[in-house]
Amino acid sequence: MKVANIAVSSNADALDKLFSYIINDDIEANINIGQRVLVPFGKTNKLLTGYIISIEEPFNYDMNKLKYIHSTIEEFPILSYFDLLLIDFLRDSYFCTYTEAISIIIPKDLKDVKGNKIINVLNTGKELEGKYLKEIYQNIWNLIKHNPNEYTKNSFSKTFNISSSSINTLLKKGFIIEAPKVVYRYDNKEYNKYDIINLNSDQKNVFDKIMSSEKKKFLIRGVTGSGKTEIYMHLVGEMLECGKDSIILVPEIALTPQMIERFKGRFGSSIAVFHSKLSQGERFDQWQRVKRGEVKIAIGTRSAALLPFNNIGMIIIDEEHEPSYKSDFDPKYKAHEVCEFRCSLFNAKLVLGSATPSLETYLEVEKGETEILTLEKRVNDIPMPKVTVIDLREELRSGNRGIFSTLLKVKIAERLKRKEQIILFLNRRGFSTFVSCRSCGYVFKCSRCDISLTYHFDADNMKCHYCGETTAAPKICPKCSSKYVKYFGIGTQKVEEEIKRLFPGAKAIRMDFDTTRKSNSYEEIYSSFKNNEADILIGTQMVVKGLDFKNVTLVGVIAADLTLNLPDYKSSERTFQLICQVAGRSGRGEKEGEVIVQTYCPDHFSIVSAVKNDYLNFYNNEIQIRKLMEYPPFTRLLLINLSSKIEKDAMDSAKKIHAMLKDENILGYNILGPSPCPLYKIKDNYRYQIMIKDYFDNDYIKQVKKNIYNIIKSKYFDVTATIDLNPNSLL
Repeated sequence: MKVANIAVSSNADALDKLFSYIINDDIEANINIGQRVLVPFGKTNKLLTGYIISIEEPFNYDMNKLKYIHSTIEEFPILSYFDLLLIDFLRDSYFCTYTEAISIIIPKDLKDVKGNKIINVLNTGKELEGKYLKEIYQNIWNLIKHNPNEYTKNSFSKTFNISSSSINTLLKKGFIIEAPKVVYRYDNKEYNKYDIINLNSDQKNVFDKIMSSEKKKFLIRGVTGSGKTEIYMHLVGEMLECGKDSIILVPEIALTPQMIERFKGRFGSSIAVFHSKLSQGERFDQWQRVKRGEVKIAIGTRSAALLPFNNIGMIIIDEEHEPSYKSDFDPKYKAHEVCEFRCSLFNAKLVLGSATPSLETYLEVEKGETEILTLEKRVNDIPMPKVTVIDLREELRSGNRGIFSTLLKVKIAERLKRKEQIILFLNRRGFSTFVSCRSCGYVFKCSRCDISLTYHFDADNMKCHYCGETTAAPKICPKCSSKYVKYFGIGTQKVEEEIKRLFPGAKAIRMDFDTTRKSNSYEEIYSSFKNNEADILIGTQMVVKGLDFKNVTLVGVIAADLTLNLPDYKSSERTFQLICQVAGRSGRGEKEGEVIVQTYCPDHFSIVSAVKNDYLNFYNNEIQIRKLMEYPPFTRLLLINLSSKIEKDAMDSAKKIHAMLKDENILGYNILGPSPCPLYKIKDNYRYQIMIKDYFDNDYIKQVKKNIYNIIKSKYFDVTATIDLNPNSLL
């Protein structure tokens, strides 16, 4: 008789610990670490799902005080040894519970783990007879016998509009049978063969260095169109030759159709695809294929980093700079850190790719922690596109108050006449608006934080969402005395409407949040534009990331300032990256490309650097500002969010937690706030935030979380509190 230490499924912080249960002799032979079990819990002995984290001899336990495991759920472990190590890493790094950590590494629905039951009539040895010869039963029997497809009862009933009771009658009498069989719900689409392309000398140099180096972490900094994807495919091919598993991460679902098309065209259909637009059943099936060892390659967004491979040779993170690699939901993990941890378990290599690496990654290069490999030219010596900057202040002075500059309208008309394609990019993130002077370009910023102030419609004022400073909404520009002071905001629908008005013969499609709600909408939009079924693609960030359209010769950046002036210390970095990335979508085929960048701040270093495609100039400027202002990667930011449907409770809890932090701040950490979140009310919840900016350790964060939990538990039951280390956004 042994004792199992079990994590029970519960979202309550108070239950985030291991509970000990006796393993009955009757089931001991079938019990393993990582297995899912049912256990009696609490005074009522309610049965809860639990996960066996460890098994021990009973010597250090009072067996009279322990309960018995009720039963096992499956006959095999759901969590492997490596999964358990990953759970420990997630709990320690992202301050989450056992339940939160487990929830992101296994599918939500495991009830089909033993497979579906398929109905069949073959080899039953029993023909229809007597009253069962009547038309309805004969019809069902013939459909099943002569149809080559396999069906579950539910799928057969829905496909042929036949009542389940009639199917059950034939099953009961033995005229048809059910047999268990795993039937995966995933795309069986055939892809055109994607032949192996010989690497050019620059690509081969990168490939050889990765394969021969003793180092385990690499950055491929290659200009857009330099052939990073082909290097990835050669690396994965090498892993397959060695019998190793590979994971390829892409930042957006919009990129998966293109990556899948290439990888499945090269390596066949035995590739797992994993992203948030899959149904729960489809996600389970892909997870199960990996768990069973049926695939050696997985492609997907952030969550694919957690798939249960047990022989990883390489993980590739494409467009590594993208903020979508950090989760906005608990646990708020960063894919880079998870992948680096998993690679350390298997002695595998981690490859990051980007034309515009994050500051954190490039600082690691400078410290010697990551080996950098550069690609300075596009494949086949295709020239980089010509970039022209339009000063929107001059457009305003000339009387043009529309969305498009005069030059951009001329260039759009030219491309439409030549049957070439256009991407119009709206540099927007979130819903925050900043306040600026359209005459001189002056942007109103916080005097204490050097962060753009956010305009609030309801109060007609401007607020800093770092320190809480509030000022009245201005009417006159303090720099040039102009009256053209406006809050700035524009949407993709407005751009589409203007295209229809100016170019009624053009076919425009949008790729944004509203048009990509359906599971297959990304692939439909991607395929439509790739097949030249539309002239203009209008979109937000999802159109800039790695998409490869050979007929696109013009890219228009509608307003580069929209991210530049968000209330975020990363706004300059985001702006530089987005402009460089979207510019790289132009001129990737045989036709020369061109980019028009519209801005009110043409002299800002991030825009100047992006126009020149000069990453090092941008990095050297931005890293100095970060160091001077004590922002990451030189300090850490801890964002505490409080939300409630009761406005007073949200505000009061924020004040009480702020007071607690101040009282216990013996180390003198920089505590900012509390202040309303830029998006003050979401889904009827009022939101406040507090920020701690300093170089604190994880133990301090854990103590802060515990203290916050105690305050919420004591009085503010309707308040939800979350913490986020180095958040992507303060909105």
